[in-house]
Amino acid sequence: MAKPAQGAKYRGSIHDFPGFDPNQDAEALYTAMKGFGSDKEAILDIITSRSNRQRQEVCQSYKSLYGKDLIADLNELDMLDIREIFRTKYEKSLYSMIKNDTSGEYKKTLLKLSGGDDDAAGQFFPEAAQVAYQMWELSAVARVELKGTVRPANDFNPDADAKALRKAMKGLGTDEDTIIDIITHRSNVQRQQIRQTFKSHFGRDLMTDLKSEISGDLARLILGLMMPPAHYDAKQLKKAMEGAGTDEKALIEILATRTNAEIRAINEAYKEDYHKSLEDALSSDTSGHFRRILISLATGHREEGGENLDQAREDAQEIADTPSGDKTSLETRFMTILCTRSYPHLRRVFQEFIKMTNYDVEHTIKKEMSGDVRDAFVAIVQSVKNKPLFFADKLYKSMKGAGTDEKTLTRIMVSRSEIDLLNIRREFIEKYDKSLHQAIEGDTSGDFLKALLALCGGED
Repeated sequence: MAKPAQGAKYRGSIHDFPGFDPNQDAEALYTAMKGFGSDKEAILDIITSRSNRQRQEVCQSYKSLYGKDLIADLNELDMLDIREIFRTKYEKSLYSMIKNDTSGEYKKTLLKLSGGDDDAAGQFFPEAAQVAYQMWELSAVARVELKGTVRPANDFNPDADAKALRKAMKGLGTDEDTIIDIITHRSNVQRQQIRQTFKSHFGRDLMTDLKSEISGDLARLILGLMMPPAHYDAKQLKKAMEGAGTDEKALIEILATRTNAEIRAINEAYKEDYHKSLEDALSSDTSGHFRRILISLATGHREEGGENLDQAREDAQEIADTPSGDKTSLETRFMTILCTRSYPHLRRVFQEFIKMTNYDVEHTIKKEMSGDVRDAFVAIVQSVKNKPLFFADKLYKSMKGAGTDEKTLTRIMVSRSEIDLLNIRREFIEKYDKSLHQAIEGDTSGDFLKALLALCGGED
């Protein structure tokens, strides 16, 4: 049975589903509901992707095949779970979908079955708020091991690698395969050793030779891998502020996701490479509240302790009490908390916020704020919730649609390859129903594709 792409946004008007077979849908629904537990994702996929007419045909087929009423069977399910899955997946309530796309007695029955409306963006109905609170409780004790896809090579021999790279670039033509194979399968520390050995053996700078032999997207990727991480991030920040426009998304992505130690190293690298402080660069290239947020993040002074329950309640109350419409006060209060508190503490703040308001803090930010300030705060919240998922979303968007955002794709693949790219891969396939490997294969080509797949580290 055809299945709509996971993560697709519900648009408010459902047309006839192509290749529709009411008997097949009825059988799929029956299979999804029988036995121990139920496949709520499968149920939602059918309900939300069929037109009103088609749904009623499915009801008739279900009755004909099993002598049972589909609505009654659905009523036996945990509708709270289904509503939560729907809200998370489509950012819209199941109640609203039913209200907009059904009619008559059928509509009344389904609305009653849904049990309530949680349509306001990020607003939880009371039962779901309790579930969300409990989910944060579980996440507070969960320990996810972060793993990169690139690890130090066993039996590493910098002399052999330096000679192989020199041979790959010497004479007519360039052996890109050898360059890709060596550089994508060594850790950054090992690459720096190769660079030093190359200079010692041949009196040449490896970076300069690489620049002269490869170009385009492949060059950006390979040269990025050859740079120490802090210097690579510093360069990406510099490029984001160069020229006529500013790449605010790149600034946010880097500054909102790096650890204190990484931020401090970036500051040192920026000063060393560009003879100007990162703070001064941000001050001259951004403005207003967005500038204040970035500078706060760029200090690398986020608290690093665990949670403080009493303080978390006060912090949650602080942002919950801001009058709606008071944008300046809201932004100031959020900045004070989001840019300074530790990640474990912020998880507790978000949990207490749900308990107090029945709202998710991310959706509150999206509702009350706009522009770069909103994007910066959302990035912080998403990083606190699930950083690998944040990067998985960024990678998906970089390859979605007609064109490819090679800069973002390269930046994330380079910067996360030794940290959490394996976790990112898992989040990617879980959310988008296709592997990162498949997405890269379908959206890039040539040597750039080969290098990206090598970094990706395998098919899920």
